[in-house]
Amino acid sequence: MEFFPEVDTDEEVALDEAEEDGQDEDLHKLEEAFCNIQLTPTMSSLPEPAKGVELSQYPASYKENSKQEKLLLTVAETFHCQYSHLYPDRKPLLLCPLNECGVQKFVSTTLRPTLVPYQELYSWDGCASFVSDFLCLETLNPPTDPPSHLHSPTWLMQTQRGSCFDFSTLLCSLLLGAGYDAYCVNGYALKEICLLNQSLEQCPLLVTHTEENAPEQNLQVNKYSVKPPRDFRSQFQQLQEKRKQADAQAAVLQKQQEAEKLQEERERPPKDSLLGLRIHCWVLILSGKREVPENFFIDPLTGKSYPTTSNCFLGIESIWNHQNYWVNMQDCRFGCTEMTYDLGEAMKWEYLLIPDMKQYEEADNEDEDEAEEMKVIEMPPSWVNKINISQQDMDTRFPGGIKVMHYRKAKLEKFASYLLPDGLILRLTTYSNVDCTQVSSVKECYQHRHDHLEERQLDKATNVTVEHFRPGRSDALKSHRYITMTPETERQMDFYSKFQADDLARRFERPFEMTETFENRPDFLCYRHVVYGKRVKEEFTPSKTKSPDQGCRPIQKVVERFSRDRSKPAGEDVAERIFLVSENRIDVTYHLEDDRIIPAWRKFTNPRDPGFLFTPKMVTTFQVDQVEKPKKNVFLYQMLVNLMKEEETVSLRIKESEKEVRKILNVREQEESSIELEISIYNPARTEKARCHRDALERMAKEKRRRQEEKGKDYLAPYLSRLGDPEHLTKQAALQLRNACLADLKERLVYQANCMQDRLQRETQELQLKQQWYQKNQLNISKEDEDEYLAFCSDAMFRIHVVKLRLSQHKEKGHQKKQALEERLRLDPRLANHLCCVDHRRKKTIELNIVSFAIRLSFAE
Repeated sequence: MEFFPEVDTDEEVALDEAEEDGQDEDLHKLEEAFCNIQLTPTMSSLPEPAKGVELSQYPASYKENSKQEKLLLTVAETFHCQYSHLYPDRKPLLLCPLNECGVQKFVSTTLRPTLVPYQELYSWDGCASFVSDFLCLETLNPPTDPPSHLHSPTWLMQTQRGSCFDFSTLLCSLLLGAGYDAYCVNGYALKEICLLNQSLEQCPLLVTHTEENAPEQNLQVNKYSVKPPRDFRSQFQQLQEKRKQADAQAAVLQKQQEAEKLQEERERPPKDSLLGLRIHCWVLILSGKREVPENFFIDPLTGKSYPTTSNCFLGIESIWNHQNYWVNMQDCRFGCTEMTYDLGEAMKWEYLLIPDMKQYEEADNEDEDEAEEMKVIEMPPSWVNKINISQQDMDTRFPGGIKVMHYRKAKLEKFASYLLPDGLILRLTTYSNVDCTQVSSVKECYQHRHDHLEERQLDKATNVTVEHFRPGRSDALKSHRYITMTPETERQMDFYSKFQADDLARRFERPFEMTETFENRPDFLCYRHVVYGKRVKEEFTPSKTKSPDQGCRPIQKVVERFSRDRSKPAGEDVAERIFLVSENRIDVTYHLEDDRIIPAWRKFTNPRDPGFLFTPKMVTTFQVDQVEKPKKNVFLYQMLVNLMKEEETVSLRIKESEKEVRKILNVREQEESSIELEISIYNPARTEKARCHRDALERMAKEKRRRQEEKGKDYLAPYLSRLGDPEHLTKQAALQLRNACLADLKERLVYQANCMQDRLQRETQELQLKQQWYQKNQLNISKEDEDEYLAFCSDAMFRIHVVKLRLSQHKEKGHQKKQALEERLRLDPRLANHLCCVDHRRKKTIELNIVSFAIRLSFAE
């Protein structure tokens, strides 16, 4: 079904005559006729402009409609009238709402496809996340009617508030700019979707994706394998026990299901009286562009994606993009599950403007004439300015820098970077009850911290805190699990082993135990376990000095394990050695050979005396290969000496580990007491040093501009610059400056007089030459030449008179200018002290000359 705009009777007659004549001017007349028609909404439908909006700052496209837009509004009004007449039971379409300036705009022209220069906003999920975080929802009132206003995306970027239609407009503009085939959808949705109520949903950060169980592989049974022993237990009793266990499990499972059903009934919200009537707007992305495999929906309020068969969306009235507008003609009694989104099917989607004229090329002549008429109706360009997302908007992200979202048994708080002094950007609080009164755990995420802390999680039930750090710390700490920061309590520290000198990967500590794990060590050490004894309280005496080992826990047992070194035989490669300090014994166990089931081992008695006397009784040896010759006493003695040295070395390393733990705990307490945030050198807006330097440069630039302005106004500046801009002038410099100023003035006056004299001579010569030419040719010239001659003489005489007048005035004013300059120099504060003395002496000299002349004159008489 096609909709054509209605015109007046005179216009129809004009169109009929144009069709009969077959002229091309019919399209022009049709456009002029449409442009003369204006949609004037009633005063009740024309609201006041939005608060806080200065209409003077908006361009003309926001406050008025162009001819194309007026034509489109007329077509939309006609389309809506026909639609309302054919489908009176359906909701009115959202076609031409008012913008923030109170002007009717077509919904497709409100979209402004824009590609912003941020990598995050080049994908659909990044755009959806930004829009859902950046804007604050204003619910529709009433919820069953579309809004009367549809604000521009630029207005949303300023106010950060809008309805679901505003959300979708901004999101669709960004998606279209990023290359997606996106559409705004006007339809119906559930109450929770429309009101952004996520209290019944699980927090997305708590959703764990369970991997599918791998298919069981068919184990190959070896027929030569040893058969298991026969089971002499009664199969009947086993069957009865299995039945009892199954019945018990079924009873427990039934109780759990009943409890879950009761819990669901308690948590189930009351039935919505407006189910299926609540208006909502979301975004549809069709497959094809940007390698999108299948169609899907995006809820702009949450930024989540939904399949087109989702039960959250109950129906669609219309969709639109920046090129056209489509009305849904399909049955939505069962929601959107059975809908098709092929917009080329006219029976399922009715379009406002003809989308493609190629389908009419092979039609009949009459159809071609109609298609030609429809060419006039084209979608005008968007009236919205280009969407500008600044770096500050990306950093602030949320309205006011904070956004709080409530989920089922969870609360999620998001903060902008650098908003809080501790660098907190996210806090997830989980609760053990639906009312969210009993805190179960708290998870916090940080950014830009100087201590490289990224995440901290606290379990309220066990009071266990787990901290995670990013690489870059001096102690290479990766994670820290603890209950309290007091030393010698249960804790676990993970390290970045490749940044550790001893390749330490993990250290697990208890009050009387410590376990260390290593990775990729050159000596193949991979495990060390230390058992401590109780401290012995020693009485303090002034004569006793504090030993370096005082305060450390006594070591009772040390177990070290080594990985296999393939360069050595298994019987010589140590797998485990145990230092039994409390029993004065050292046990060494070697790696197991490939064809053996028992490893070789040796046990030594530690004499605790460097100068001990070795005896064979101090060593117990077990060799797997009985044919192999036993080791000599010298070898065993040397081995015992090396083990004693290793025991001392291991004890020192264990004490160093204890000191390292205390040092890390002290550093962490200091870091938490005075938190500092790192600011990148590429972020000068927040760098204190850069800010101070920038302020200093601005002050210097202002001072320089002020000096230049003063210098530009100062008539003595060129002369002072010749003297090197001295702060104080001497008498000689002042006289030199005064004489230079007067000399320059005299030179300038003479130059101007010479220029006027040259101009006077040139004009006089030209006049004389013209007069001589006239004297020679006055009998042969025409009337026109004679008139031209007379006009030239008149102009020349006028110019000569003007130049003579200017020259006489210049000579008269030259003396006045010289006196004015002398007076100005005499009154200048920089020259006054020096020139006043000179003028006073000159005045005295003139007075003396006058007196002497009078005396001589009296004597002469």
